Amino acid sequence: MQGLGRHGALTAEDKTLLLDLELNPRRAAAGEVLWQESADVDLFCVVKEGWAYSYRNLGNGSMQILKVYLPGDIIGMRDFGFARRLAGVAMINDGVISPFTHQQLFELIGRSPALAAGIIATVVRQQAMLTERLVYLGRYAAHERLAHFLYELYLRLKRIGAVAENGFLMPLSQEQIGDALGLSAVHVSRTFSMLRDEGLVVRDRQHVVLPDPQALARLVEFNDTYIDETLSSAFHGFH
Repeated sequence: MQGLGRHGALTAEDKTLLLDLELNPRRAAAGEVLWQESADVDLFCVVKEGWAYSYRNLGNGSMQILKVYLPGDIIGMRDFGFARRLAGVAMINDGVISPFTHQQLFELIGRSPALAAGIIATVVRQQAMLTERLVYLGRYAAHERLAHFLYELYLRLKRIGAVAENGFLMPLSQEQIGDALGLSAVHVSRTFSMLRDEGLVVRDRQHVVLPDPQALARLVEFNDTYIDETLSSAFHGFH
């Protein structure tokens, strides 16, 4: 759980408790469904390797991708407090996940108020990302949606050391990007071409380069407050 582990408010004992949630890793194949929407809520998991996404199947046979999960992210926390899954989750590429149970989560919360606060902050941030997605899906043109999506991924990947020379691997198909942005695969392809022609994005299969990340951010007036991982001072001193 790299996001929680980076916070200075955590003691060595807290970090050991976090690692205890990752003691049972297992491999997960590309396309594997970790759980279906409306299934019983019995497990959560940490993504150790690979990418995953949450989704809803729509009545017209299409899919809406709600969130893309990267290494270090916790999956399933939005379902905490519900008996049934709010969304399905599937792997994008081959990876490794570490499942953990409600009981393990309760024990962690009971032993560390700081971690409990950090987990609450994680859930709130996930909700903030969904809110931001709602805003730009509803108000932005196609090229702005894609620009926002790519710059957000760029920032998130940069924090886990997965960006080199403004480039990163993005194992999403055009169909999956379209399902995240409410666009057809053909429209996604055209929009990539538009951003390429403007000198903002270069894509070679799964490799994406942002020649001038700040120019891409300016295009959509990107405000990174909603993905800022800095905890409020109120979260310090919980021990």
